[in-house]
Amino acid sequence: MKQQPKVSVCMITYGHEKFIEQAVNGVLMQECDFEVELIIANDCSPDQTDAVIQSILKNHPRASWIQYIKHDKNLGAMRNFIYALQECKGEFIALCDGDDYWTDPLKLQKQVAFLENNLDYVLCFHQVNILMTNGEIVDDFITKVPGNYETIETLAQLGNYIHTPSVVFRNVIKKFPFEFVHTPIGDFFLYMMLAEHGKLKYLENKMCLYRYGVGVYSRNSSMKILQMHINEHACILSYLTDENIKNIILKRNLNLVLNMELVCKRQYISNNYLAENKSIIDLLKIGIKSVFYKLNHY
Repeated sequence: MKQQPKVSVCMITYGHEKFIEQAVNGVLMQECDFEVELIIANDCSPDQTDAVIQSILKNHPRASWIQYIKHDKNLGAMRNFIYALQECKGEFIALCDGDDYWTDPLKLQKQVAFLENNLDYVLCFHQVNILMTNGEIVDDFITKVPGNYETIETLAQLGNYIHTPSVVFRNVIKKFPFEFVHTPIGDFFLYMMLAEHGKLKYLENKMCLYRYGVGVYSRNSSMKILQMHINEHACILSYLTDENIKNIILKRNLNLVLNMELVCKRQYISNNYLAENKSIIDLLKIGIKSVFYKLNHY
């Protein structure tokens, strides 16, 4: 009988035929004194992602680590993510999307050791390098980890300073709220839920690469990214019960709306894009109300 894994690696993939082999190999090279399972959830990718994974399953000496699911129809990113998380049986869960990859074979060993020795922490993450589209590897210019990063208050105030492929957390969320299904961005919402269970730890080690300009998020326009974050915050606000944390998120969302107004003015008003003299804020309110309507009529 196969031993229960200590760590489940959650890997969702769609359109990653050029990257998935490197992502999988980064997991399978891990040197651990515990059992690991790799959950790969392929969201009915139309490219050759499945063929690449099938080749790994046939040829890699550690193929037994892999539990592979290829959906018959596209679920969408969040539903696929939730499906993969619910398949994770380990005491700890590590995240790595199919277009990123790990570079340190001791990554899991180091992060699990920290969490096992520090029970008041629910999640640990680390520095990353950024792989540019031209192949250059650079220091992280996307996020800056604050001096005080450990609490849910700081996470709520500053937003997401955690890169997905750097994360290992305790498998403590057994049921995901309905708002999580509707959020357009899942990682920050997940970290907010986890931060209700304990502190967050930042490790100085650089143990993975994040591909810039490849994922769905980084390919979007500044307007689309702001829209996604506003809707994400609306979903988080619907979920939260702590009034202090809700007020922090509400202030962040107001700033996002104001930033979006500036983007609208810069990108569209000068081109007479907005007809009938509708104000930017009115349009934004319509969008935000639609999110709350969807959540309240789920």
